[in-house]
Amino acid sequence: MLFNSFAFFLVFLPLSLTGYFVLSKYSIKASIAFLLFASVCFYGYWSLTYLPLLLGSIAINYGVGGLIKRCKDSGKESAAKYVLNAGLVLNLGALVFFKYVDFLVVNVGALLGQVWSPFGIILPIGISFFTFTQIAYLVDCQAGKVSEYQAENYGLFVTYFPHLIAGPIIHHKDMMPQFVNPATHIFSTGRLALGLLIFSVGLFKKVVLADGVAAFVAPVFDVHHASLTMAEAWVGVLAYTFQLYFDFSGYCDMAYGLSYMFGVVLPVNFNSPYKARSIIDFWRRWHITLSSFLKDYLYVPLGGNRLGPRRRYLNLFITMLLGGLWHGANWTFIVWGALHGVYLIANHALRHLLGADVDGRDSRKISGALMLVSGASLTFLSVVLAWVFFRASSVVVAMDILKAMSQGTFTLQPGNLAGLNRIMNLQAGMLWVLTCAGIAFLTPNVYDVLAHGKRIGIERRLQAQSSGILFGFLLVIILLLLAITETRGVSEFLYFNF
Repeated sequence: MLFNSFAFFLVFLPLSLTGYFVLSKYSIKASIAFLLFASVCFYGYWSLTYLPLLLGSIAINYGVGGLIKRCKDSGKESAAKYVLNAGLVLNLGALVFFKYVDFLVVNVGALLGQVWSPFGIILPIGISFFTFTQIAYLVDCQAGKVSEYQAENYGLFVTYFPHLIAGPIIHHKDMMPQFVNPATHIFSTGRLALGLLIFSVGLFKKVVLADGVAAFVAPVFDVHHASLTMAEAWVGVLAYTFQLYFDFSGYCDMAYGLSYMFGVVLPVNFNSPYKARSIIDFWRRWHITLSSFLKDYLYVPLGGNRLGPRRRYLNLFITMLLGGLWHGANWTFIVWGALHGVYLIANHALRHLLGADVDGRDSRKISGALMLVSGASLTFLSVVLAWVFFRASSVVVAMDILKAMSQGTFTLQPGNLAGLNRIMNLQAGMLWVLTCAGIAFLTPNVYDVLAHGKRIGIERRLQAQSSGILFGFLLVIILLLLAITETRGVSEFLYFNF
């Protein structure tokens, strides 16, 4: 079920909100169980085939977490580590099987000079997110950081529908206390109105901006990549740059708004990353919860920056390489991750030479408007070039596009109808790219508006005032946007594929 569909907005969401808050008047445990049931139905709507996989993963990991706790309580630290390792093997084994077996079969066959056909394994939606969420839980159980073991709370923590399909990757210490907090279960018109407003912003980003500019991406990456002009290549790549930006930003806003309607605040996962002044800053803004997961559960265990500069740079590269592979089983994702690994190494090395502090923040030696503009421009260009590999179906296609971006002819000659159509498409694409760029670079995001304690103030003002006009206005806007997306054909969010 997609957030940008009538079935979700007119049926699933009202029923879920009503059931949750009605039951909350009588029993918090019952309302949690109901929301767990609703979240399982939300996942099952996509495919009943893989519902047992999700439920089995939850049951096994809940049992493993409990066993780790019992081992630690009885002083059996070595046994707790053994159970943790077994749990990690089970989680990563399932992820590797569903996500990477076909990739490995094809590439091992090619390495041996043979053609091996893939098995055609279908990737269960959301498996990367609910697997990483539970891996973090198990590691924290072994570290003694988990004190919540109620089965229904754990089940909701994993399946909570606003985050289940495409993130954010949530942490037990941030979510479980909210689920049992009585204040979460008190219905508030102000909270509902603010959540609906944030949802509307995200829906606009997805339906109007992301899906609108998407029309100029496929012709470049999937059709004409071997015969592009320089202008076409740049417009296509920039179109994808903003399609992915507004698609993921839209999803994050919609997930945040939906969760806020239920009284649960999700972690911020997207914070205007194209405004970043460096690659380090970019990864503090793009897919923030994934960056935090990779840092806490991969980079730091590898040694982080504790073993000297060379090892630090190697750890950075390995972390980003695996982060790229996490996005998909294709050499293009591996190259994308490797590029960002190199970017981060160069960024850290440069800042070290210029006198930046250890965590990569700007020092007094890195200042001035010219330096900031140069850093932001170079960062954006580096990100754009890496997106070519992220979107391309193969490394060969990516190289064709990069070649056109650097060496292709700049203009098309309208010698026939097809040439004229490509010119018109190019001009329209330029207009879309400029519009998206203006919004991405010059406007604040939702979290800027809600920052510094403003969120509660806005909610209270909405609660105190009549919200009828706002509700009516938002409902009309949302229904109009849903009608647009239904007319085009409801499109999935890009991160559903990762």
